[in-house]
Amino acid sequence: MGYLIDREKYKSAYIALYALLKKDIVDNIYPYGSKLPSKRILAAETGLSVITVKNAYELLCEEGYVESVERSGYYVIFKSEDGFVQTGQVQLHSRIATGQELTFPYSVLARTMRHVMSDYQEDILDASPNCGREELREAIRVYLARNRDIHVDLNQIIIGSGAEYLYSMIVGILGNEAIYALESPSYEKIEKIYRTAGVTCDMLPLGADGIQSEALAKTGATVMHVSPYRSYPTGIKASASKRFEYIRWAKRPGHYLVEDDYESEFSVSNKPEETLFALSKDDNVIYINTFSKTISPSLRMGYMVLPKHLVERYEQRLGFYSCTVPTFEQLVIASLITNGDFERHINRVRRDKRRKSMT
Repeated sequence: MGYLIDREKYKSAYIALYALLKKDIVDNIYPYGSKLPSKRILAAETGLSVITVKNAYELLCEEGYVESVERSGYYVIFKSEDGFVQTGQVQLHSRIATGQELTFPYSVLARTMRHVMSDYQEDILDASPNCGREELREAIRVYLARNRDIHVDLNQIIIGSGAEYLYSMIVGILGNEAIYALESPSYEKIEKIYRTAGVTCDMLPLGADGIQSEALAKTGATVMHVSPYRSYPTGIKASASKRFEYIRWAKRPGHYLVEDDYESEFSVSNKPEETLFALSKDDNVIYINTFSKTISPSLRMGYMVLPKHLVERYEQRLGFYSCTVPTFEQLVIASLITNGDFERHINRVRRDKRRKSMT
């Protein structure tokens, strides 16, 4: 194995080991069904503690790369073949309930609003550029690079008044002549917005770990809208194998993935969830997220990250649109991200959820 732990690149040794193991699993060095080295053997070879190795293995389990078999060890369940993976049948269940523990602290929000009014004064009355204020887009750019492994240029980030508005913008960019594949069932407004825009939708049934492979193989769609972290209303999370299956599907010429990453910040995992945008190397994933869950549903604000080659098309087709989010609200969110309050809130909620999940 000869794993060298890069302690400068990663904050934690177990995250560094996780990344090395995941790469070997994806590259088929550890093929489907193979057993990983025991915790003690790997600890001895890397110079890490057994606890550190265990944490790395548990993270691989959380993301669907391996599974733990009692009194036997850890086995690879990720399938890296070029074809489509088998998909189990789904038993639908309700979305995990969320309560007051998600509420962003009002005192922090009020304080930040006062500071923004004091710092920017009359500038908060200025109209925003069509793609959003540079302060907010830069804050999001840095946040995504640091927390989501999404590395993009500033002009790839577009601000809009919530996910529903951004869905219609996607149709404006990609056109309504294409067939759009959607998860079935899915958040009902997604289908309504696409159909209102004149789009033909192909509803693809969900299995236990994402869209059923047979349906994915047969669809004539060229755009697929998915929520890989947790699909609503089923609560289904796409497995690691399924996420790579989506990426293989989108490798076909003219195919795109729309990744709706709503709520993923509040994963109980020890690290941020993988995104299709970061996993794909083909510049064909549109990433969408909002602040309605992380801060407040009253803030109708979201953002999308475009593939580089779609930026010019966006400017040509939609560049004349005015930004639908007030400047003041954009500057408040930018300040919350930049000063660290946004991430502190997310980390607090994740700790609380993780503690509750273990009780």
